[in-house]
Amino acid sequence: MNLMITMILIYTTLSVLLALISFWLPQATPDHEKLTPYECGFDPLGSARLPFSLRFFLIAILFLLFDLEIALLLPLPWGGHLLNPTMTFAWASTILLLLTLGLIYEWVQGGLEWAE
Repeated sequence: MNLMITMILIYTTLSVLLALISFWLPQATPDHEKLTPYECGFDPLGSARLPFSLRFFLIAILFLLFDLEIALLLPLPWGGHLLNPTMTFAWASTILLLLTLGLIYEWVQGGLEWAE
């Protein structure tokens, strides 16, 4: 029990010490650029209603789709321990085949070309 109390005290002391150092260490010197509402490097001139490329959304959706593929295929190594592992591998192969065909279709149609 004594070891547990010592560890809790050390961790608490270290956490408080690091929090105080991170609060006092940075030098806040605001200048004109930091005080502007747009910190992305653009001057806030002109209309804010610029047309936005739909290709960006297509690439984002494709990224989410392939990210979902990784999440679906993550438990695949444990599928070999099931009663019927061939069914698990068949479903995984079906998912990969559908996504590969979709990627090939997008590639052939030119949907992955960023510049027109």
